[in-house]
Amino acid sequence: MSQFTPTERTKVRRKPDRGSYDRELIYRILDEAFVCHLGFVVDGQPYVVPTNYVRGSIASRLMKTLASGAPFCLSVTLLDGIVFAPTAVGHSVNYRSVVVMGKAEPIEGEAAKLAAMRDFVEYVNRGRWAAVRPPSEQELKGTMVLAVPLVEASAKVRTGFAVDNTDDYASPAWTGVLPMKWTAQAPVPDPRGNPEISVPANILHYSRPQ
Repeated sequence: MSQFTPTERTKVRRKPDRGSYDRELIYRILDEAFVCHLGFVVDGQPYVVPTNYVRGSIASRLMKTLASGAPFCLSVTLLDGIVFAPTAVGHSVNYRSVVVMGKAEPIEGEAAKLAAMRDFVEYVNRGRWAAVRPPSEQELKGTMVLAVPLVEASAKVRTGFAVDNTDDYASPAWTGVLPMKWTAQAPVPDPRGNPEISVPANILHYSRPQ
């Protein structure tokens, strides 16, 4: 299926013309993003926690709650630009975002967990898994890995300039878009590392998606 089926929980209601359920668009946004925010409720208290997509400490409230099958909301946003309008209320941002509703499923079994952890490391930086020490048996046992089936998901995208009335452009203010892009800076070597090891190309020329 090329489209996610909109549900009551994922249907875009505000600015529905910006909404999309296209599977490839949602995958592209998720592949480019690096951090998501997870919203969940524990004992009546809502929490929103920034995290990576795959794993965390077994002792964390987040992982314990999600592993129990509790419903959650996952959101990702990529900022593409600041929109400068001729009016104060017309200012906006260009963005690409995804919202996923669902329940997490623990990944069981040493081989399956190891494969998922390898996939995550490669998602962070392609080629990195082969360069580092793999998880020890104790580390593998002490790490919880959760899978999130993509069943309910939607995307929302804004592009272009301000939508103010033409008459408002008589304002002396500059109007347009200031593009924004997340880019890596120069690598900073760990002082405990071997100074004779040069920065590998996959880090020196890092970009998203991997």
